[in-house]
Amino acid sequence: ALNARTFAQAEQLGLDVMTICGTCQGVMGAANQRLKQEPGLLERINRLLAPEGLAYRGTVQVKHLLWIIVRDIGLHELRRHIRVPFKDFRVAPFYGCYILRPSWDVGFEDPENPSSLEKVIQAVGGESVAYAGRTKCCGFPIILEKEQIAVTMAGANMKEAKEGGADFMVTPCPLCHMSLDIYQERAGKAIGARLDLPILHLPQLIGLAMGIPTKELGLSRHLIPVDSILKRMEKQGAPVHESH
Repeated sequence: ALNARTFAQAEQLGLDVMTICGTCQGVMGAANQRLKQEPGLLERINRLLAPEGLAYRGTVQVKHLLWIIVRDIGLHELRRHIRVPFKDFRVAPFYGCYILRPSWDVGFEDPENPSSLEKVIQAVGGESVAYAGRTKCCGFPIILEKEQIAVTMAGANMKEAKEGGADFMVTPCPLCHMSLDIYQERAGKAIGARLDLPILHLPQLIGLAMGIPTKELGLSRHLIPVDSILKRMEKQGAPVHESH
């Protein structure tokens, strides 16, 4: 019902719904799919929405920022706005689960061999690192129940990316970011490796490349410092104004 309310509000405005979160994409996408396929459910939900003057007709799409950049805005347009390219950076893409699966629900690209995040990395001037863990789970969905298993999963993915030569990772999901950044020290201990791998959320990657000041991108809030990225970016003219 909560998702249907959001969809109905967007529908009234003639808009689709954008999310910057892979997990939100999965949850909202699944809810939208059910509402469109189950008329009885939609009718029942609309009765709950009626007191607010809302009704959902099933015309809204849920779109992740990544897909909007690649499909709606276009990579050529993105390149036009790049001010500080990630020249000579090797970047490991990390999709996580919900932005790709279930494919019958998401349906934007091949869940086994996606390419949209790699295309964005290349568009901002970086080199994409190929590694098997890019489409695996970050461990966050089970982190409260099975922390050791969760951090081991995250650690294995980061270790593989680092062994592939990655300077940092980028993910389109803030919960993946949380798992890979906040729990990185525990993940390293779980797999017996020192990781020290900066993690960027997709909007931060694009923001840095567009020359947005780091203070506006929240980089100082990361537990794993991003100094190694910023020092190299500053040499290329990035507006680095805050201490990390």
